[in-house]
Amino acid sequence: MTIESTQIRLAARPIGEPKPSDFETVTVPVPEPRDGQLLVRIRYLSLDPYMRGRMSDAKSYAAPLNVGDVIIGGTVAEVVESRAEGFAPGDLVMAYAGWQTAAVVPAKHVRKIDPATAPGSTALSVLGMPGFTAYAGLLEIGQPKASETVVVAAATGPVGSAVGQIAKIKGARAVGIAGGPEKCRLLIEHFGFDAAVDHRSPTFAEDLKATVPDGIDVYFENVGGPVTAQAMRHLNTYARIPVCGLIAMYNLTSLPEGPDRLPGFMNKVLTLSLTVRGFIQDEFVPTHHEAFLRDMGEWVREGQVAYLEDHVSGLEAAPEAFIGLLKGANLGKLVVDVAP
Repeated sequence: MTIESTQIRLAARPIGEPKPSDFETVTVPVPEPRDGQLLVRIRYLSLDPYMRGRMSDAKSYAAPLNVGDVIIGGTVAEVVESRAEGFAPGDLVMAYAGWQTAAVVPAKHVRKIDPATAPGSTALSVLGMPGFTAYAGLLEIGQPKASETVVVAAATGPVGSAVGQIAKIKGARAVGIAGGPEKCRLLIEHFGFDAAVDHRSPTFAEDLKATVPDGIDVYFENVGGPVTAQAMRHLNTYARIPVCGLIAMYNLTSLPEGPDRLPGFMNKVLTLSLTVRGFIQDEFVPTHHEAFLRDMGEWVREGQVAYLEDHVSGLEAAPEAFIGLLKGANLGKLVVDVAP
């Protein structure tokens, strides 16, 4: 039996905001799996901001995609055929199969998922890479303490929402920054943040100042740009800044105009004894992933951590959904339902 896979590939490197023409769709036959491999059918595809960086050929922490490559991405897939011990048809697995409907993947690179513990798509959200990014980055670098103030931008996203809730579990005060009244409402009512600030409000600077009267002890950086500029004004001595992402800068084609602010930033790092640490979640997998699966699984089961997923239907919806993600159009973790 020959299985075909629909794939979405990089047709051109985006200049500024990605366009639909930067993607191409092809259908190809899937090869038979060899020993140690699995033939899988994709059920869910994760869309994440980091994918924009991989579409560029600029030097980064990982090699860029080549034009013509299948777009990378985490997936939850069902095993169709197994040539590997410990896996059987029907098993659900987490695999980095990318933007396609079926694939052959090495069994050693996948993780089996138990759908009885949580919906399968959570392996791409709160129980997957975004949740782990929040967990490891906040606890290892941010190190929130009871009664401290933790501020996170892009706070309704899968990383930001987890950061705020973990901060509260650790006894800190959680303040979320988000775009628009609806997202700010979700931060309070759904995710249980102590306060929310709308960065699209004309009074954002004043609102943030009023919301953090005791300053900021941990600023979890997801955004960059004007949001970060305002947060920097309120950092306390010994504040910690885990730098997870800079989504406001991903589509830039040149540096913003204006004076060089680096000297002022470095002066603040010096005079406030700040800890500023960039990270990629992979580095913490050996030391933190087992604890993450245990802790986050328990917190989700007990209702201490809520999550929100924004689903779109069909692989063909991925490009437009991804373009919207970079503009903040989604509410929660963006997931493509590739197959029922």
